Amino acid sequence: MKQIEKRKTPRASWIDYNEGLYFITICTKERKHYLGKIKDSEMILSSIGGFLDNELKNVSLHHSNINIIQYVIMPNHFHFIIDIVGTLRAVSEESEKNNNTKTRTLLSSYIGSLKSAVTKFAHACGLEFAWQPRYHDHKIRGVQDGNNISDYIENNVYNWESDCFYGS
Repeated sequence: MKQIEKRKTPRASWIDYNEGLYFITICTKERKHYLGKIKDSEMILSSIGGFLDNELKNVSLHHSNINIIQYVIMPNHFHFIIDIVGTLRAVSEESEKNNNTKTRTLLSSYIGSLKSAVTKFAHACGLEFAWQPRYHDHKIRGVQDGNNISDYIENNVYNWESDCFYGS
């Protein structure tokens, strides 16, 4: 039997991912415009984008250790600043089956549950939808880094035509 090669994680080994401030970017599959459209420098959310917006606004209803500080939903991706408080860890089902000590971080658990909720909503509505399998994370390192990211999020809709995801 051919052995399956283990996929290397893109996560930094020196970062805990269970507390702190992070800048996250999540894209739709093939960067399709499932989340809405921009017209006259205003983001008009689709039903999927509206559901995502509601999930981000109401994160505290389901996740007491997580606060969404700021976010922007774009046609084919979204950015957010997340504040993770605490060090609660969730063991993945696969790790339990293999008696492995590998754990899922709060960050990856939250993102997995968010992506799953949006996908279930879309499919329940009979809508085509899918996410890229991974996401981009950046640990916010200080006030200036946080301010730069906040400005980027604040102006993302206005700068859509120069965004790296625009032509996708």
